[in-house]
Amino acid sequence: MTPELFSPKPSLKICGVTTLADATHLADLGVSALGINFWPSSKRYCSPQKASTIASHVAGDILRVGVFVNNSRPLAVDLIDECLIDVVQLHGDETLDDIRFFLDQNIPLIRAVSAEKLPNFELPRENFALLIDTPAGKNYGGTGKTFDWSLARDFARNHPETPVILAGGLTPDNAAEALSTVSPTALDIASGAEISPGIKDLKKVQALLTIINQVS
Repeated sequence: MTPELFSPKPSLKICGVTTLADATHLADLGVSALGINFWPSSKRYCSPQKASTIASHVAGDILRVGVFVNNSRPLAVDLIDECLIDVVQLHGDETLDDIRFFLDQNIPLIRAVSAEKLPNFELPRENFALLIDTPAGKNYGGTGKTFDWSLARDFARNHPETPVILAGGLTPDNAAEALSTVSPTALDIASGAEISPGIKDLKKVQALLTIINQVS
């Protein structure tokens, strides 16, 4: 598993990247990972054709995470085979069988789960990270709202073997508190580092990196 997102040292994933310029700048700044959203209903949707241009230019410079909402097969497998993404993130209503489908092929996987579903979430095995997000109903994330971080903190303490990525309403203003409360392996941020949906605010990204480096 790629160490930046799955090691105890906290790192930063910027999600909802839609332009080559932003992807290049994020890599240059030293951001660990970027997320490309392949869910057509998302306001940060990136078509596979556009994503191929973005992903191919930053290959090896930054971890490329493909975000899928109930549409991972066969698209995610095709993108992995074409070396356009490095990690699959399942952000919808996928089942444990869907998770195992990717793990059985040794494909690095992030499973997103709403905080209120943590008590009933069944953990798969290794090569897996859990992204804990704000409950969003049919929108599947991207609310820009936080949740009770104690839920993520308690889960992380009870499952130290599972890397926990924290998402949901994170910004430069609350990132330090989130890190100290939850001690996640990474922060996942979309709207909290944007000028508008899909367009990143590099000043906010740099501020987030500074905060993370101070904690590390």
